[in-house]
Parts: sequence; structure tokens; C-alpha cells
Amino acid sequence: MPTSDSEDDTPSSSNQTEGTKILLADPKTAILRLSLPMMVAMTLMTLYNVVDAFWVSGLGADALAAVGFSFPLFIITIGLASGLGTGGEAALSRMIGARDRAGASSVAMHTILLMTVLAVAVTVPLFLFAGDLFVLMGAGDAVGLATEYARILFMGTFALLFGEVAYALMHGEGDAKRTMYAMAAGAVANIILDPVLIYTLDMGIAGAAWATILAEVIAAVPMVYWLFVKRDTYISLCFREFSPDPAVVRNVLQVGLPAAAEQLALALMALALNGVIILISSTDAVAVYSVGWRVVSIGLTPILAISSAVVAVTGATYGARAYSKMESALRFAARLGLGIGLGLAAATFIFAPRIAAIFTASGDAAGIVPELTTYLQVMSLVYPMVGFGLFSASFFQGTGLGARSLTITVLQNVVLSILLAWVFAIDLGLGLSGVWWGVAAGNAIGAVLGYAWARRYSAGLIVRQAAAAAV
Repeated sequence: MPTSDSEDDTPSSSNQTEGTKILLADPKTAILRLSLPMMVAMTLMTLYNVVDAFWVSGLGADALAAVGFSFPLFIITIGLASGLGTGGEAALSRMIGARDRAGASSVAMHTILLMTVLAVAVTVPLFLFAGDLFVLMGAGDAVGLATEYARILFMGTFALLFGEVAYALMHGEGDAKRTMYAMAAGAVANIILDPVLIYTLDMGIAGAAWATILAEVIAAVPMVYWLFVKRDTYISLCFREFSPDPAVVRNVLQVGLPAAAEQLALALMALALNGVIILISSTDAVAVYSVGWRVVSIGLTPILAISSAVVAVTGATYGARAYSKMESALRFAARLGLGIGLGLAAATFIFAPRIAAIFTASGDAAGIVPELTTYLQVMSLVYPMVGFGLFSASFFQGTGLGARSLTITVLQNVVLSILLAWVFAIDLGLGLSGVWWGVAAGNAIGAVLGYAWARRYSAGLIVRQAAAAAV
């Protein structure tokens, strides 16, 4: 950690921005001030995903299934970007906590360049082999529509990846408001473009994909302006002064790679669940899972926003070696997530039939209403517990222990969720509803175990720091 008392290293320095001052202040206040704007932005982004499903539902169950089969591949793409962004955000916030502005700027530059390499590596194979992948996934009659939808999405990979990384970097330095503006701009654009391209211009499912790409570009424009033109951020991005540093790359990737692997684990869960669903039901049931998860994402949005704030606040407090503040932030986030989760669970459970009817109101998708209602009601029961796992994973990311975050995610979504979905659905003969119960139970159990692990780690840091101070 830096030990100098130079101007750049003091909290009162003129180089500090409003965002960095938030990160270095009271951790509870920091979580609220960082998470509230993200709640607004992520709610809008989640809403446009749901609106997308609503408009696609008018094209029929095959179109919904096509989006559902594309979902795992899309998770892989966005997951790699999100993982890299999380690695950059965590490393950046630790540098801010250590009062190292030059180090923070170096982290940001390395993260953006890594993103560029990733964009090329991901786009080409997914575009070329999308059709073959959908055949292997058992998409059946939905292969053609799924391929059409996915290939258009992959054409916009660079804008998607840049947006994810830029969001994370600006959020990592505490600039949540402008991040919200950019994300909101993209979300609103997508909501407007969806019906125009799908129906007015009669582009069908291709219109939904093009709406997503255009929205990503619209969201990226202000980020480019703030980071590279206006240059009023804490981090300074200048390619002429950039010097590659393997140590910085490792610092980013020690969280970024496990975070990306977490998203791949979610994709694996989606693929495995699709397989179980097809085994016991039909592609219509895949449509239930696709639409249902999008609706559930609205409920998870506030909790996900808090978890994003936990990464930045944990990183800053860890970088400053303020371990008591770090633990206080985790406990506050857990209480906040529990309260929000209880309220959302009650609302979702009560209104599940109406919500299901809204998103299957047209075309031949109306037949999935009963099963979609069941899905929403079962999954709503896990809302109060989800935060404990997400915040614990974010906590470990902030401290640079990405492997532990990955362990929590894999335990919840791959090991426990898939195992219990199989047991409930097939071994216990509960059928499709057993899949939903298995996923809910796996997430709840994994969340509790992850939170206990995080609390034990933070307590250990505090004890060791106190012992060192006493010597």
C-alpha cells in the first residue's frame, strides 16, 4: 500500500472527484449512493429485456423459444465482458482506497485493451457456428429463428463489451450517476425501437436483435465522450502514455477471469436446465423459463445494484485497510437486501398470474400462462435469500479473491441448483415445477453458505489487524 503523503495520496486532494469522495466516506452511505442510481438504470435495462420478451411473444412460442435458446450464448458474451469489467472495477477501487491515482488509470487502460482483444475472440466463432450450436442444444423447430436472432446480436459485440467495461470502470470510481444516465439512455432506446423494428418495419425477430444493438451503441456514445473527450473522470485514459504491465493485467484478471467464469456458470446452468426441461416437457417450457427469468430479473435488479456497489465499496475499504468499515458494508448490504427481497417476494407471489398474462397476451404463447405463473411464484420465494450470496461474491471480488466468488456462484447455480432440479423434477417426480423448486432451493442454500464464508473472512482480517496493532 502507498505510504507517501503526496498531494495525490491524500483524501483532501483536488484530484479527488465526487465519486471517489463517496467511496472513501462512510461505507453505508457509499452503498446507498452508489446503488440507488444503479437500481434506476438496471431496472430500466431489465425492463427493456422484459419488454423485448413481450413484443417477441407476439411472434409466437417458437420465437420466444428462439430467444430462450439464444439466452445462454448471450450470457456467455455479456458474462465475459461483465467479468472483465468487474475485475477492472475491483482493482480500480482498491487503487482508489490506496490513494494511487496513476495505478487506477493504468488499471482502466489495461481493462479497455483487454476488452478489445476479447471482443474479437468472442464475436467470430459465435457468429460462424451459431446454427450448429443451436442444433446441439436441441432447439428443434426454433433453430432458424434462434440463429437469425443470435447472429445479429453478435454483430454488436464490441459495443456491448465496451458498454459493460465502461460502466464498471466509472462505477468503480464512484461515478454512479453518469453511469445511470448512459445505461438508461440505452434502455429507453431499446424500449422505443423494439415495436418499431419488430412490427412497424415488419422485421420480426431480427428487429428485436437490431434494437438491442442500436441501443448498445446509443449507450456507449456518452461513455466515450466522458472517458476520452471530456476527460473529467478520476482515471486518465491516454494511449500515448500507456505502458503495458503484466502485474496490472494479473491484478485485473485475478478477479476478472473468475467473474467471467461465474457468468459462464450461469450459462451452463441455463443450458443444463434447458436440457432437463426438454427431457421432461417441450420447447414451450423453454419459453416459460426464458420469459420467467426475464421477469424475475426485475425483482433481482435492486439486489444486483447493491451487489455492484459492494464490489466498489469493499475494494476501496480493503485498499485503505479499513477492515471494520468493510465488514460494516457487508452487513448493511445484507440487511438492506433482505428487506427489499421480502417486499418483492410478496408482490411477485401475489401478482404472478397477472404478470404471466401480460407477457403472454398475444400469439400462441397464451398457453404457457399457468406454468409461467408457477415459475414466478416459486422463484419469488428465494428473493430474500439471493442477496446473501450475491453480496458475499461481490465482497470477495472487491478484496481480489475472485476464486472464492466463483466458488459461491458455482455452488449455487451449477452444483446445488442443477442437482436439486434433477432430484425434484425426475427422482421425486414433480415434473416441470420440480425444476423451479430445485433452482430456488439451490440458490437459497448456496447463498447462506457463501455469506457465512464472507463473514468469517472479514472477521479474520479484523482480528489479525488488531493483533498487529497491539504488538
